[in-house]
Amino acid sequence: MARTPKASDDTASGEQSGATRLPPREAIVEALMRLAAEQPWNDIEIVDIAREAGVSLAEFRDCYPSKGAVLGGFSRMIDKQVLEGASDDLDDEPTRERLFDVLMRRLDAMDPYKPALRRIAFALRGDPLSLAALNQVALNSQRFMLASAGISTEGPLGRIKLQGVVIAFARTLEVWLDDDDPALARTMAALDREIRNGERFMERAEDVRRLTAPFRALAQSLAEGGRRRRRRERRDGDDRNEDEGNPLGGDPAAAI
Repeated sequence: MARTPKASDDTASGEQSGATRLPPREAIVEALMRLAAEQPWNDIEIVDIAREAGVSLAEFRDCYPSKGAVLGGFSRMIDKQVLEGASDDLDDEPTRERLFDVLMRRLDAMDPYKPALRRIAFALRGDPLSLAALNQVALNSQRFMLASAGISTEGPLGRIKLQGVVIAFARTLEVWLDDDDPALARTMAALDREIRNGERFMERAEDVRRLTAPFRALAQSLAEGGRRRRRRERRDGDDRNEDEGNPLGGDPAAAI
């Protein structure tokens, strides 16, 4: 299978002479990844990132609410690279092959940042709140990766399918972070195994969904009756702000 060439080590962690000429959001992402490649995650302050990116704290705040939110920006940057590199060459291939290609291209796009990602993964491994936030970031990313592979995430099993791919990619990522072979044989074997396991799981889940359809229809009918009663009892004038209780502005990675 043809693969997108990986970026050279010369650009590892986003090192480039024109970093400060990037748009502020991109410059901040690149700055964080350069710093994370050289020092512990918990030692990096937002002041350090702003200085490295060549932006003021005011500009930083206008772009991101926290250091963790910059990781969300990194994920979106990788999403964009993968999606812009998509082609229709594999449209006639099985679903498994299309997904394999998309996820391997994602790893290729992440390769220049591997030293930084190793350190970040190590630092956040024991932090359940950060891992939960990263899971939401990963769900958003993988929704687009699956779409690029021509795989639907809608319907009764869509959320299960999406979370399954997030878990499969996370397991593959653990192998990839320790795989220094340019051919990435271990990584590709791990990804292929995870995709096949996911296919088998989804087949079983579809069988269960069909068997439980009558019970779900009954439960849905009962729940709809309860919702109608609650709507009748609800007071008028509920003008609660959708961001109430969320001082981080809705970015899940901001909690990191």
